Amino acid sequence: MDAENIHQVFDWLWTSGQLSEKDIARLKELGIEAVINLAPTTASNALSGEAEFVSRQGIDYIRIPVAWEQPELHRLMQFFRTLEAYQERNVWVHCAKNMRVSVFIYLYRRLCLLESE
Repeated sequence: MDAENIHQVFDWLWTSGQLSEKDIARLKELGIEAVINLAPTTASNALSGEAEFVSRQGIDYIRIPVAWEQPELHRLMQFFRTLEAYQERNVWVHCAKNMRVSVFIYLYRRLCLLESE
């Protein structure tokens, strides 16, 4: 995979920085059923046409744009609801560098899954 900072969190959840077109072509063989992108379209390394590339693979695509400088609570809540909707399905979550994602996954684990620090 070309994406940087790839991390498998659970059996069903992977995270990374920006996916390449080549990465997206491999997602189906990895069993991925949904891609959640937390990067805004203005991210410096955003992949033009990403939603179409993912959809052509038969994979659901969800964009929840999170501004790095000013994240909003409603985006976090939208992320929590989206992960809940995809329970028991394989999901790949990414942003530009896997920094937004790391924060959101940490909060998901602490606030939704009630994992200890």
